[in-house]
Amino acid sequence: MRQSRPATGEGIKVERYKETGETGEHLLKPLLLRFGFFIVPLIMICSCTAASQKTPITSVPADSQKAKVQNKELQNRIEQIAAVAKGRVGVAAEVLGTTESVSLNPHEHFPMQSVYKLPIAMAVLAQVDNGKLLLDQRVRVEKGDLVRIGQHSPIRDKNPNGVELSLRELLRFAVSESDGTASDVLLKLVGVEVVSKYLNELGISEIVVANSEKEIGLDWETQYRNWASPEGSLQLLRSLHDRRGVSEQSLQLLFKFMSETPTGPKRLKGLLPNTAVVAHKTGTSGTAGGISAATNDIGLVTLPNGRQAAIAVFVSDSPADLATRETVIAQIAKAIWESWGN
Repeated sequence: MRQSRPATGEGIKVERYKETGETGEHLLKPLLLRFGFFIVPLIMICSCTAASQKTPITSVPADSQKAKVQNKELQNRIEQIAAVAKGRVGVAAEVLGTTESVSLNPHEHFPMQSVYKLPIAMAVLAQVDNGKLLLDQRVRVEKGDLVRIGQHSPIRDKNPNGVELSLRELLRFAVSESDGTASDVLLKLVGVEVVSKYLNELGISEIVVANSEKEIGLDWETQYRNWASPEGSLQLLRSLHDRRGVSEQSLQLLFKFMSETPTGPKRLKGLLPNTAVVAHKTGTSGTAGGISAATNDIGLVTLPNGRQAAIAVFVSDSPADLATRETVIAQIAKAIWESWGN
Protein backbone atom coordinates (compact mmCIF):
# COMPACT_ATOMS: atom_id res chain seq x y z
CA MET A 1 0.00 0.00 0.00
CA ARG A 2 1.16 3.52 -0.69
CA GLN A 3 1.84 5.44 2.47
CA SER A 4 0.22 8.79 3.16
CA ARG A 5 3.25 11.03 3.45
CA PRO A 6 4.19 14.39 1.94
CA ALA A 7 5.52 14.21 -1.60
CA THR A 8 8.26 16.53 -2.72
CA GLY A 9 8.68 18.22 -6.06
CA GLU A 10 11.77 18.31 -8.24
CA GLY A 11 14.85 17.96 -6.10
CA ILE A 12 17.65 17.18 -8.48
CA LYS A 13 20.03 19.98 -9.63
CA VAL A 14 18.47 18.83 -15.02
CA GLU A 15 10.86 14.03 -37.17
CA ARG A 16 4.42 8.11 -61.70
CA TYR A 17 1.76 7.43 -62.41
CA LYS A 18 2.66 7.75 -66.16
CA GLU A 19 0.63 6.55 -69.09
CA THR A 20 2.41 6.08 -72.39
CA GLY A 21 1.24 4.94 -75.82
CA GLU A 22 2.59 4.89 -79.29
CA THR A 23 -0.74 5.15 -81.13
CA GLY A 24 -0.85 8.43 -83.06
CA GLU A 25 2.61 9.35 -81.85
CA HIS A 26 3.34 11.22 -85.08
CA LEU A 27 0.32 13.46 -84.37
CA LEU A 28 0.98 14.00 -80.66
CA LYS A 29 4.56 15.19 -80.95
CA PRO A 30 3.77 18.41 -82.88
CA LEU A 31 0.95 19.20 -80.47
CA LEU A 32 3.16 18.68 -77.43
CA LEU A 33 5.89 20.81 -78.91
CA ARG A 34 3.39 23.54 -79.69
CA PHE A 35 1.54 23.63 -76.39
CA GLY A 36 4.09 22.21 -73.97
CA PHE A 37 5.37 25.63 -72.95
CA PHE A 38 1.81 26.42 -71.69
CA ILE A 39 1.40 23.18 -69.78
CA VAL A 40 4.68 23.18 -67.85
CA PRO A 41 4.31 26.69 -66.40
CA LEU A 42 0.71 25.86 -65.48
CA ILE A 43 1.84 22.80 -63.52
CA MET A 44 4.53 24.83 -61.79
CA ILE A 45 2.07 27.55 -60.80
CA CYS A 46 -0.37 25.01 -59.35
CA SER A 47 2.40 23.28 -57.43
CA CYS A 48 3.70 26.51 -55.95
CA THR A 49 0.22 27.61 -54.97
CA ALA A 50 -0.44 24.36 -53.13
CA ALA A 51 2.91 24.46 -51.34
CA SER A 52 2.32 28.00 -50.13
CA GLN A 53 -0.81 27.07 -48.18
CA LYS A 54 -0.28 27.15 -44.43
CA THR A 55 -1.02 24.02 -42.44
CA PRO A 56 -3.26 24.76 -39.45
CA ILE A 57 -2.38 23.46 -35.98
CA THR A 58 -4.59 20.45 -35.51
CA SER A 59 -4.58 17.33 -33.44
CA VAL A 60 -3.34 14.07 -34.89
CA PRO A 61 -5.28 11.13 -33.48
CA ALA A 62 -3.12 8.28 -32.22
CA ASP A 63 -4.69 5.80 -34.63
CA SER A 64 -3.58 7.91 -37.60
CA GLN A 65 0.10 7.43 -36.81
CA LYS A 66 2.13 5.11 -39.02
CA ALA A 67 2.32 1.56 -37.75
CA LYS A 68 5.29 1.35 -35.43
CA VAL A 69 8.02 -1.22 -35.89
CA GLN A 70 9.27 -2.43 -32.52
CA ASN A 71 12.99 -3.05 -32.15
CA LYS A 72 12.95 -6.40 -30.30
CA GLU A 73 16.67 -6.51 -29.58
CA LEU A 74 16.58 -3.03 -28.11
CA GLN A 75 13.43 -3.85 -26.15
CA ASN A 76 15.10 -6.88 -24.58
CA ARG A 77 18.05 -4.73 -23.57
CA ILE A 78 15.75 -2.15 -22.00
CA GLU A 79 13.88 -4.82 -20.05
CA GLN A 80 17.17 -6.07 -18.61
CA ILE A 81 18.20 -2.56 -17.58
CA ALA A 82 14.77 -1.79 -16.08
CA ALA A 83 14.82 -4.86 -13.84
CA VAL A 84 17.55 -3.25 -11.71
CA ALA A 85 15.09 -0.63 -10.43
CA LYS A 86 12.94 -3.33 -8.79
CA GLY A 87 9.88 -1.16 -9.34
CA ARG A 88 7.62 -0.11 -12.20
CA VAL A 89 9.48 1.17 -15.26
CA GLY A 90 7.81 2.67 -18.32
CA VAL A 91 9.55 3.52 -21.57
CA ALA A 92 8.42 4.86 -24.94
CA ALA A 93 10.84 6.03 -27.61
CA GLU A 94 10.87 6.51 -31.35
CA VAL A 95 12.97 7.97 -34.12
CA LEU A 96 10.73 10.86 -35.13
CA GLY A 97 9.50 10.80 -38.71
CA THR A 98 10.05 7.03 -38.96
CA THR A 99 8.34 3.84 -37.77
CA GLU A 100 11.25 2.83 -35.55
CA SER A 101 10.16 2.53 -31.94
CA VAL A 102 10.56 0.71 -28.67
CA SER A 103 8.41 0.57 -25.55
CA LEU A 104 7.96 -1.00 -22.13
CA ASN A 105 4.64 -0.66 -20.30
CA PRO A 106 3.73 2.18 -22.68
CA HIS A 107 0.18 2.74 -21.41
CA GLU A 108 0.69 2.36 -17.67
CA HIS A 109 0.04 5.39 -15.49
CA PHE A 110 3.09 6.96 -13.81
CA PRO A 111 3.16 9.97 -11.47
CA MET A 112 4.73 12.82 -13.43
CA GLN A 113 5.96 15.05 -10.63
CA SER A 114 7.79 17.94 -12.36
CA VAL A 115 7.44 16.45 -15.84
CA TYR A 116 3.95 17.97 -15.69
CA LYS A 117 5.46 21.44 -15.83
CA LEU A 118 6.11 20.87 -19.56
CA PRO A 119 2.45 20.57 -20.66
CA ILE A 120 1.56 23.45 -18.33
CA ALA A 121 4.24 25.65 -19.95
CA MET A 122 3.07 24.64 -23.43
CA ALA A 123 -0.53 25.59 -22.59
CA VAL A 124 0.65 28.97 -21.27
CA LEU A 125 2.71 29.61 -24.41
CA ALA A 126 -0.35 28.77 -26.55
CA GLN A 127 -2.17 31.55 -24.68
CA VAL A 128 0.73 33.89 -25.51
CA ASP A 129 0.48 32.88 -29.17
CA ASN A 130 -3.25 33.66 -29.09
CA GLY A 131 -2.63 37.13 -27.66
CA LYS A 132 -4.27 36.38 -24.31
CA LEU A 133 -1.00 36.66 -22.40
CA LEU A 134 2.27 38.54 -22.98
CA LEU A 135 5.75 37.23 -22.27
CA ASP A 136 6.77 40.60 -20.81
CA GLN A 137 3.72 41.11 -18.62
CA ARG A 138 4.43 41.30 -14.91
CA VAL A 139 2.93 38.71 -12.61
CA ARG A 140 2.83 39.05 -8.85
CA VAL A 141 3.94 36.01 -6.85
CA GLU A 142 2.29 36.34 -3.45
CA LYS A 143 3.64 34.83 -0.29
CA GLY A 144 0.68 32.48 -0.29
CA ASP A 145 1.73 31.18 -3.71
CA LEU A 146 5.02 29.81 -2.42
CA VAL A 147 5.26 26.02 -2.17
CA ARG A 148 6.28 24.56 1.18
CA ILE A 149 9.81 23.95 2.37
CA GLY A 150 10.90 20.59 1.02
CA GLN A 151 9.49 21.29 -2.40
CA HIS A 152 11.96 22.71 -4.90
CA SER A 153 11.58 26.47 -5.39
CA PRO A 154 14.47 28.88 -5.96
CA ILE A 155 11.86 31.68 -6.16
CA ARG A 156 10.73 30.95 -2.59
CA ASP A 157 14.29 30.59 -1.33
CA LYS A 158 15.30 34.00 -2.71
CA ASN A 159 11.99 35.81 -2.10
CA PRO A 160 10.30 34.49 1.07
CA ASN A 161 7.79 37.36 1.05
CA GLY A 162 6.91 37.12 -2.64
CA VAL A 163 8.14 38.88 -5.76
CA GLU A 164 6.99 40.29 -9.13
CA LEU A 165 8.32 38.51 -12.22
CA SER A 166 7.68 38.59 -15.95
CA LEU A 167 5.79 35.71 -17.53
CA ARG A 168 8.98 34.83 -19.42
CA GLU A 169 10.87 34.56 -16.15
CA LEU A 170 8.19 32.37 -14.61
CA LEU A 171 8.35 30.03 -17.62
CA ARG A 172 12.13 29.78 -17.29
CA PHE A 173 11.89 29.05 -13.58
CA ALA A 174 9.22 26.39 -14.15
CA VAL A 175 10.82 24.58 -17.12
CA SER A 176 14.54 25.11 -16.67
CA GLU A 177 14.80 25.37 -12.86
CA SER A 178 11.79 23.11 -12.19
CA ASP A 179 10.47 25.61 -9.66
CA GLY A 180 7.23 24.47 -8.03
CA THR A 181 6.11 27.99 -7.14
CA ALA A 182 6.56 29.20 -10.73
CA SER A 183 4.60 26.22 -12.03
CA ASP A 184 1.72 26.90 -9.62
CA VAL A 185 1.53 30.58 -10.58
CA LEU A 186 1.41 29.61 -14.28
CA LEU A 187 -1.25 26.99 -13.60
CA LYS A 188 -3.34 29.52 -11.64
CA LEU A 189 -2.93 32.02 -14.47
CA VAL A 190 -4.54 29.75 -17.10
CA GLY A 191 -6.40 27.17 -15.02
CA VAL A 192 -6.40 23.37 -14.96
CA GLU A 193 -9.32 23.28 -17.42
CA VAL A 194 -7.34 25.20 -20.05
CA VAL A 195 -4.38 22.81 -19.74
CA SER A 196 -6.70 19.81 -20.07
CA LYS A 197 -8.44 21.33 -23.11
CA TYR A 198 -5.06 22.09 -24.67
CA LEU A 199 -3.91 18.48 -24.30
CA ASN A 200 -7.24 17.25 -25.67
CA GLU A 201 -6.89 19.46 -28.74
CA LEU A 202 -3.47 17.91 -29.36
CA GLY A 203 -5.11 14.49 -29.24
CA ILE A 204 -3.34 13.51 -26.01
CA SER A 205 -5.51 11.56 -23.60
CA GLU A 206 -2.84 9.87 -21.49
CA ILE A 207 -1.58 12.91 -19.59
CA VAL A 208 -3.59 14.26 -16.67
CA VAL A 209 -2.83 17.55 -14.90
CA ALA A 210 -5.23 17.77 -11.96
CA ASN A 211 -3.54 19.55 -9.06
CA SER A 212 -1.12 22.29 -8.14
CA GLU A 213 2.36 21.56 -6.78
CA LYS A 214 1.19 22.76 -3.36
CA GLU A 215 -1.63 20.22 -3.42
CA ILE A 216 0.67 17.45 -4.61
CA GLY A 217 2.99 18.24 -1.71
CA LEU A 218 0.27 17.80 0.93
CA ASP A 219 -0.06 14.03 0.72
CA TRP A 220 1.54 11.04 -0.96
CA GLU A 221 -1.43 9.91 -3.04
CA THR A 222 -2.13 13.16 -4.92
CA GLN A 223 0.92 12.76 -7.12
CA TYR A 224 -0.62 9.58 -8.57
CA ARG A 225 -3.63 11.59 -9.79
CA ASN A 226 -1.29 13.72 -11.91
CA TRP A 227 -0.07 11.02 -14.22
CA ALA A 228 1.23 10.32 -17.71
CA SER A 229 1.82 7.18 -19.67
CA PRO A 230 5.08 6.82 -21.60
CA GLU A 231 3.04 6.83 -24.83
CA GLY A 232 1.19 10.00 -23.82
CA SER A 233 4.51 11.67 -23.08
CA LEU A 234 5.81 10.55 -26.48
CA GLN A 235 2.79 12.20 -28.11
CA LEU A 236 3.60 15.42 -26.29
CA LEU A 237 7.21 15.35 -27.50
CA ARG A 238 6.05 14.47 -31.01
CA SER A 239 3.76 17.50 -31.07
CA LEU A 240 6.78 19.72 -30.28
CA HIS A 241 8.84 18.10 -33.03
CA ASP A 242 5.95 18.46 -35.51
CA ARG A 243 5.47 22.14 -34.58
CA ARG A 244 1.91 21.65 -33.33
CA GLY A 245 0.32 23.48 -30.43
CA VAL A 246 2.74 26.41 -30.15
CA SER A 247 4.23 28.93 -32.55
CA GLU A 248 7.79 28.63 -33.83
CA GLN A 249 8.85 31.53 -31.61
CA SER A 250 7.37 29.93 -28.51
CA LEU A 251 8.83 26.58 -29.48
CA GLN A 252 12.35 27.98 -29.70
CA LEU A 253 11.97 29.62 -26.29
CA LEU A 254 10.79 26.32 -24.81
CA PHE A 255 13.64 24.39 -26.44
CA LYS A 256 16.08 26.91 -24.97
CA PHE A 257 14.73 26.35 -21.46
CA MET A 258 14.66 22.56 -21.90
CA SER A 259 18.21 22.42 -23.29
CA GLU A 260 19.74 24.72 -20.69
CA THR A 261 18.16 23.07 -17.65
CA PRO A 262 20.63 22.02 -14.93
CA THR A 263 18.27 19.33 -13.61
CA GLY A 264 18.81 15.61 -14.16
CA PRO A 265 22.37 15.60 -15.57
CA LYS A 266 22.65 11.88 -14.72
CA ARG A 267 19.43 10.80 -16.42
CA LEU A 268 18.82 10.98 -20.20
CA LYS A 269 22.08 12.91 -20.62
CA GLY A 270 24.06 10.89 -18.11
CA LEU A 271 25.92 8.45 -20.37
CA LEU A 272 25.69 10.38 -23.63
CA PRO A 273 28.58 12.43 -25.07
CA ASN A 274 28.92 15.91 -23.58
CA THR A 275 28.18 17.32 -27.03
CA ALA A 276 24.79 15.55 -27.26
CA VAL A 277 21.85 17.94 -27.71
CA VAL A 278 19.11 17.02 -25.24
CA ALA A 279 15.99 19.12 -24.61
CA HIS A 280 14.25 17.49 -21.65
CA LYS A 281 12.12 17.77 -18.52
CA THR A 282 12.69 15.77 -15.38
CA GLY A 283 10.47 14.84 -12.45
CA THR A 284 11.34 13.58 -8.97
CA SER A 285 9.29 12.57 -5.95
CA GLY A 286 10.21 12.13 -2.35
CA THR A 287 10.65 8.79 -0.63
CA ALA A 288 8.25 7.17 1.84
CA GLY A 289 8.84 3.86 3.59
CA GLY A 290 11.91 3.32 1.43
CA ILE A 291 9.90 3.64 -1.79
CA SER A 292 10.38 6.46 -4.34
CA ALA A 293 7.28 7.21 -6.37
CA ALA A 294 8.87 9.00 -9.33
CA THR A 295 12.23 9.38 -11.02
CA ASN A 296 11.48 10.56 -14.54
CA ASP A 297 12.96 12.18 -17.62
CA ILE A 298 11.38 12.86 -21.03
CA GLY A 299 12.96 14.70 -23.92
CA LEU A 300 14.10 15.14 -27.50
CA VAL A 301 17.59 13.83 -28.28
CA THR A 302 19.52 14.62 -31.45
CA LEU A 303 21.26 11.40 -32.53
CA PRO A 304 24.79 11.22 -34.05
CA ASN A 305 23.28 10.64 -37.52
CA GLY A 306 21.27 13.87 -37.22
CA ARG A 307 17.93 12.18 -36.67
CA GLN A 308 15.90 13.08 -33.60
CA ALA A 309 14.60 10.66 -31.04
CA ALA A 310 11.81 11.26 -28.54
CA ILE A 311 12.40 9.38 -25.29
CA ALA A 312 10.25 9.07 -22.18
CA VAL A 313 11.40 7.06 -19.17
CA PHE A 314 9.53 6.71 -15.88
CA VAL A 315 10.82 4.82 -12.82
CA SER A 316 8.12 4.45 -10.19
CA ASP A 317 7.54 2.76 -6.83
CA SER A 318 11.17 1.76 -6.60
CA PRO A 319 13.13 0.79 -3.47
CA ALA A 320 16.43 1.44 -5.25
CA ASP A 321 18.52 4.46 -4.31
CA LEU A 322 18.61 7.60 -6.41
CA ALA A 323 21.92 6.74 -8.11
CA THR A 324 20.52 3.38 -9.26
CA ARG A 325 17.25 4.86 -10.52
CA GLU A 326 19.05 7.57 -12.46
CA THR A 327 21.51 5.04 -13.90
CA VAL A 328 18.58 2.98 -15.21
CA ILE A 329 17.35 6.03 -17.13
CA ALA A 330 20.85 6.85 -18.38
CA GLN A 331 21.52 3.29 -19.57
CA ILE A 332 18.20 3.14 -21.40
CA ALA A 333 19.02 6.42 -23.18
CA LYS A 334 22.49 5.11 -24.05
CA ALA A 335 21.05 1.86 -25.48
CA ILE A 336 18.69 3.90 -27.66
CA TRP A 337 21.55 6.19 -28.72
CA GLU A 338 23.74 3.25 -29.75
CA SER A 339 20.94 1.37 -31.51
CA TRP A 340 19.51 4.25 -33.52
CA GLY A 341 22.41 6.67 -33.78
CA ASN A 342 24.34 5.03 -36.59
